[in-house]
Amino acid sequence: MMSRSAASTVSATSLAEAQESGAVFAESPALRDAYEQCRRITRANARNFYFGLRLTPEPKRSSLYAIYAWMRRADDLVDDSLGDEAALADFRERTSRVFRGAWRPHRDPEHANEVDSDQAMWHAFADTVSRFRLRETEFREMIEGQLSDLHGATYKTLDDLVTYCRHVASTVGLVCISVWGFDGSARARRLAEWRGIAFQLTNILRDYAEDYDVGRVYLPADDFARFNLTPEELRNWSNPDACLEFMRFQIKRAAEYYDRSAPLGDVVNEDGQAALAAMTRIYRRLLELIAVTPRRAAAGSARIRVATSRKIVIGLTAAWTKRRSGS
Repeated sequence: MMSRSAASTVSATSLAEAQESGAVFAESPALRDAYEQCRRITRANARNFYFGLRLTPEPKRSSLYAIYAWMRRADDLVDDSLGDEAALADFRERTSRVFRGAWRPHRDPEHANEVDSDQAMWHAFADTVSRFRLRETEFREMIEGQLSDLHGATYKTLDDLVTYCRHVASTVGLVCISVWGFDGSARARRLAEWRGIAFQLTNILRDYAEDYDVGRVYLPADDFARFNLTPEELRNWSNPDACLEFMRFQIKRAAEYYDRSAPLGDVVNEDGQAALAAMTRIYRRLLELIAVTPRRAAAGSARIRVATSRKIVIGLTAAWTKRRSGS
């Protein structure tokens, strides 16, 4: 446990610096403003990631905010499209334009009148892609994962679900380690993929009730059959013994992916170690809370959340541990 004095020291130094809103590395006021808008989007919509990402030094921190803002925009398109793939197809083309180096701020004639926040996201995203020489592959796969949600999410087997998780979450892990820096090994990439699956399985368990209510059931049909259970019964907790065993099985599976990916922190560069540790601890804590109250996750009316005070302690501990290790 970190002492109060140690926490105060970290809070007054590294964490205070990490919470500065301005992307001071940016070469122009417009670009600084673009990154700031991405930071606000991340803070408003991804509190678990935000508490971790802000431990990353600049310019990597702001670049990760830009990547999140891009992901959020893709996710919003799915939620708003009501089955119309045209907007997401346009988004995919604009993303490809960024990777071809063909996107320019305020010079895109097809989207000259778009709202400033959207233009800002593309400005910061294009700079991030160029700055860190990111690959288009992961972003294309993220979009493919989003497209699958347009048709309603149902998965028969674990392999089907894992494929979906790789598209929407493992890709995020791969992009994060590309920004943070890593040892370049295939092993590191595999560990990042597994960590992404762990995070996504945790999200799926947390969000089961609200996803079911909009016609999405991510947990495999084979698993429901194995426990003689239906998605509706789980949503209503109408077969309590089977529901409890089913949830315990799913929680154990998610925990195994955390354990399998445990060495990831050893292969990520120093810049990403505190952020990775904080995000992992927050998500593991979320899984622990689901394990304590599985009925609330599956059949409740409100999301299970990690308390803000707990996230702050986790962030302070991750930063302090990194500092004490001499990293």
